[in-house]
Amino acid sequence: MNIRIGYGYDIHRLREGRRLVLGGVTIEHDKGLEGHSDADVVAHAVIDALLGAAGAGDIGTHFPDTDPQFAGADSIELLRRAVGKLKEQSWKIGNVDVTVVAQRPRLAPHVAEMRNALAEAMGIGADRISVKAKTNEGLDAAGTEEAIVAHAVALLHRFLLFKEL
Repeated sequence: MNIRIGYGYDIHRLREGRRLVLGGVTIEHDKGLEGHSDADVVAHAVIDALLGAAGAGDIGTHFPDTDPQFAGADSIELLRRAVGKLKEQSWKIGNVDVTVVAQRPRLAPHVAEMRNALAEAMGIGADRISVKAKTNEGLDAAGTEEAIVAHAVALLHRFLLFKEL
């Protein structure tokens, strides 16, 4: 069996006039995340973790922010597409662990819904996804409510045929 881990990270500025989407869930807040797509840092970090584990580059390689077709894109749909690329290489997702850092809004009430949205997009059970919400105790861009940050790790596995060894 071939097992790999990948790490993903993303950060986007908060700004007025945008909706806040995290882990595929729209959350009521006075600001949203700035970006070319819906700027879902959780989905973006997960995509990077999955693609990184597979040695398949990063989100910008597959879904560049210079491409107009991704303007306003639904990041959960981008996650589905990234998972499709992994399946083409026979990778299976073991588990995904995410930490979201935001001073506000309070994210704990949305964690279960985020887990379910991510699970559905990846085609795995929500029991294989962890989403943790943290504040930064008033420190750095996340702590001063200038940005929201997400970190993710993913485990991929696949069985190798003898000729591939």
